Amino acid sequence: MSGLDARLVALRDQVREWGADFRRLGLALDRDPELIRAHFDLPAVRYLSTMGIPPEYGNVPIPIAGNRFYGTLALERAIIMEELACADVGMLVASPGPLLAGVLVDLLADDEQKEWFYGRMLAEPLWTFFALTEPDRGSDAGGLTSTLTPVDGGAVLSGEKRYVGNACRAQLGVVFARVGSGPLGINAVLVETPTPGFSATALETIGLRGARISAITLDDVHVPASRFVGRHLSPSRRGMWAFVQTFNLLRPGVAAIALGIARAAHEYVRDNRTTLRRDERDRLDELGRRITAARALVHLAARAVDARTSDGYLASAAKTRASQLALDATRAACEFFGVGARFDHPQLDKLVRDARGLEFIEGTSNMQKLNLFQGLFTGKLDRDDPFRVGVGSPR
Repeated sequence: MSGLDARLVALRDQVREWGADFRRLGLALDRDPELIRAHFDLPAVRYLSTMGIPPEYGNVPIPIAGNRFYGTLALERAIIMEELACADVGMLVASPGPLLAGVLVDLLADDEQKEWFYGRMLAEPLWTFFALTEPDRGSDAGGLTSTLTPVDGGAVLSGEKRYVGNACRAQLGVVFARVGSGPLGINAVLVETPTPGFSATALETIGLRGARISAITLDDVHVPASRFVGRHLSPSRRGMWAFVQTFNLLRPGVAAIALGIARAAHEYVRDNRTTLRRDERDRLDELGRRITAARALVHLAARAVDARTSDGYLASAAKTRASQLALDATRAACEFFGVGARFDHPQLDKLVRDARGLEFIEGTSNMQKLNLFQGLFTGKLDRDDPFRVGVGSPR
């Protein structure tokens, strides 16, 4: 049993059907990430371009079985992400849309900022970015050094950011920078990329090439006062709290992406090895069981996020387990085809490369493990239940 109601099953089945386009184009996009520009008309790309925009701001997504799914719920996003990542994760991460920046806007922005941001997203397909990580800082978000210096009418933004998805082709996004010292001295601002002083360059990557991971340079970029996100909130709600909450809300979706890659590897073996020895069948069946268990954990974490009953520990557990599963599944799939499998099977090679990139999406796996173990030591997770913790399952 899937554990999904009829409404969510309809969503899953429709997105799975849309995924056929992603699967068909995946290898070509891996060679040329800008190929996505020719495919804004695909149903999945159209849906992703506005996913997460609430209905009160004018979002009218494609109806599915008589329902409209706005993508504002973590469980909906997890279902969508798994299906599209299973089809091709490169096409998924290459598609325009508000995703990470949009979640922060929904969480933190005032009405005027939401109207502006969502209005831009609904007018045409736009890429967005979420710039937090800096050179030589890694996951030490609290140690960021980008600055916002006050000037008449706003501030000037200076510094550098690294490993920012889609920044080199984005039209707008979110940047975190310092307005003062300490954890309360961090603020998020909305930035339009045509602004003088903003530049972004794509970095060469082995996997997840569709994401156009970028380096950003900020050279006295003017930011109007109206673009300070959370200006109506206390300083404790604008900086570190904001990006931690954003990651908590999105983490089940990242886990679902990893789950989709693992499933794609499993299905590739099933579809392309028509004859299996008994031991190979057992190995493939065991991998299938791990995928099913990981999906249950991902959906549990997503439901907890939607119910606001978790501080992020379940989501961290889901991402940790699913990311490891993607690595294990893609490596195991290659073993079913022998030496040279990645040369003879380009799709498998791509899955292996893409799986490696998942460790670093919205925080490294080490950061997720820290969050998870904080849950253990505070008693919010059950140390003896590997399903709830997300670790301890047989490898």
